[in-house]
Amino acid sequence: MPKNPQGNKFKRSPTREKIHEIIFEADTPYGKLFDVVLLILIAASVLIVMLESVDYINIKYREIFFALEWVFTVIFTLEYLLRLYSVYRPMRYATSFFGIVDLLAILPAYISLFITASAQSLLVIRAFRLIRVFRIFKLGHFLNEGNTLLRALRASQVKISVFLMFVTLLVIIIGSVMYLVEGGEGSAFSSIPRSIYWAIVTLTTVGYGDITPATELGQFLSAVVMILGYAIIAVPTGIVSAEMVRDSRMEVSTQACRFCGAEGHASDADYCRKCGELLNEP
Repeated sequence: MPKNPQGNKFKRSPTREKIHEIIFEADTPYGKLFDVVLLILIAASVLIVMLESVDYINIKYREIFFALEWVFTVIFTLEYLLRLYSVYRPMRYATSFFGIVDLLAILPAYISLFITASAQSLLVIRAFRLIRVFRIFKLGHFLNEGNTLLRALRASQVKISVFLMFVTLLVIIIGSVMYLVEGGEGSAFSSIPRSIYWAIVTLTTVGYGDITPATELGQFLSAVVMILGYAIIAVPTGIVSAEMVRDSRMEVSTQACRFCGAEGHASDADYCRKCGELLNEP
């Protein structure tokens, strides 16, 4: 392993190091507790946004939903700022996948103050942050089991679970977008849950036809979802087939770089795969 070409240009801060350990790492008790609590808050926030789109529920609990949504938004804003503070290269984290998702998770709430309240429906993008659950519970250890049928089946189960989670998140986003496009008085897309039902039926190519878009934009989105459905159906078969013929896997750690926040490093990695900085103190 060659020496880090960039060198250490940053003065170490014990406070930032500790915050980074808690909010980025899943190997420590406090780090795992932080992530589990965060995932619960994310799931609760997404559920509230979805229930808020159901008229009779929203009428009854509107004030409670509004208060809770802003509580979640403030918490996630503070968490995002702490993530930026705890890394030595905040722009690297801000432009990473999770950095962008974290920003998008809070942005619609503030936009809704100036544009329209319907922008808050896009807060369901917070569901993408639940992807962190696979880092927290360390499902990567399934990737380096022996070259046996049992290993292939177990690894396939994990990958298919990830796939199903992705599909679940995808239909939530598609349903929410379709609700924004087609939703309105007299529309069949009367709520986000009903729109998600349409997205599931369309994505799986079942096509009951009980809910159909009326606008050109909605019909275009339907066509995209239909085509996407054919590709998604083939994924589980490909996952199992690949596991049967694969001999070895790279074991991935939960280590996050303290400089740029990058994750997904090999378990024996010494330097960050993104910025090249040293992952652990010598």
